[in-house]
Amino acid sequence: MGGALFSKPWRTMPQNKQENLDFVKSYQPRNKEVEHLRILLHGPVGAGKSSFINSVESVLRGRVTGRALTDAISGNSFTKKYTTYKIHKDPENIYSFIFNDIMGFEKDDTEKAKEKDTKGGVEVEDVKLALSGHVTEGYKFIPKHKLNQGDQGYNSSPTLDDRVHVLVCVIPASSLSILSDEVLKKMREVRLAASEMGIPQLAILTKVDEACPEVKKNINNVYKSKYLKEQVDKFKCSWEFQ
Repeated sequence: MGGALFSKPWRTMPQNKQENLDFVKSYQPRNKEVEHLRILLHGPVGAGKSSFINSVESVLRGRVTGRALTDAISGNSFTKKYTTYKIHKDPENIYSFIFNDIMGFEKDDTEKAKEKDTKGGVEVEDVKLALSGHVTEGYKFIPKHKLNQGDQGYNSSPTLDDRVHVLVCVIPASSLSILSDEVLKKMREVRLAASEMGIPQLAILTKVDEACPEVKKNINNVYKSKYLKEQVDKFKCSWEFQ
């Protein structure tokens, strides 16, 4: 972990934050066959996917919320089911985008599997099925077992609304340097599958305050942190060349 800072930010942020927030609040999908833009979050166990959903909901609702349950202690995936989160504008209406949380990726560690019964987290093939809309809401992921046609939880006739429209990779800055090659390979495989389907993608770095003491002191130092800049560049290289 490092605390050195650049004199100037290494990334420029949009100046008109309110304008961007207004756009998000008023967004409507252009395709009439799509009621909601479906955003799938994926990444390693403990990356903070559920916390990110809570943060977005808190900003949009103007108060702190915690509907997506989190667990930062156990070390294995807290999310077991394919869960959809819809954020309410008011009691009767929801925003035109929804989040899907999914079980995290883990290294296939036999000893760890015996101790915690995690067996490597979510299967890559199950995430690919989710991308194409074949996983139903509430399906409980079974490590080492791929969801197959005919299984309970398999959607044999997905609509355009069931499919994933945006893929978001969530990565913890505090443990990026110790992510296994195996987990990175799984994430890249999902990324390539999404690319073939024409699904736009982006990556989010979480837990930045745990990774850099200067950021913990002042969140405005995020884009001045030399350590975080190094982590971003490192992840970009591993993401592209794994």
